[in-house]
Amino acid sequence: MKKTILFDLDGTLTDSGEGIINCAIYALEHFGLPIPPREELRVFVGPPLTDTFVKFGVRPEDAVEAVKVYRERYLPIGLYENKPYPGIRELLETLYNEGHILCIATSKPESMANTILEHFGIAKYFSFICGATFDHSRDTKEQVIAYLLSQCKSECPWVMVGDTAFDVIGANAHNIPTIGVAWGYGLVDEMQQAGAAAIVYNTDELLEQLSKW
Repeated sequence: MKKTILFDLDGTLTDSGEGIINCAIYALEHFGLPIPPREELRVFVGPPLTDTFVKFGVRPEDAVEAVKVYRERYLPIGLYENKPYPGIRELLETLYNEGHILCIATSKPESMANTILEHFGIAKYFSFICGATFDHSRDTKEQVIAYLLSQCKSECPWVMVGDTAFDVIGANAHNIPTIGVAWGYGLVDEMQQAGAAAIVYNTDELLEQLSKW
């Protein structure tokens, strides 16, 4: 059966942690805030940046400025401190050739998502690429998926693939089941607690799970 498969980007298709963490450090230094160990900064990958900056000491009223400072480094440099995970190209090509409708649903600004996917030569596999907006009117995964639903009218069964509880929660809000991937930046326990339908540990397992739905 053909499916409509929604993929998260950061931590699911590409390992973007290096660039995101480097830019988070750049922004925290701008505000004179202490810099935690890099392992603690992994939580910047996935959720809306404004929320995460507040958790690391940025005042709520300065969160939008923190994102602006972050992007000063991210757009020319951090965007490319990134690479697809092993097996992703082959996975996408297989699913595409099988006739599934592939989409991107990311909290990263949509134009940045397009740039990354084009840079790695995998944009061609996706019928719809939907992300956040620079004006923060569409930030959360729930909002991004709502926008995607308004664009894609597929009647095939829908499934989300992501690496964090935010992906699971956002998809659940639209009654879309989620397959969580364990190779990203989220925690398996958190995805399970949020209601992930399955957890996979490599792209072969992901392909197998998708074939069962």
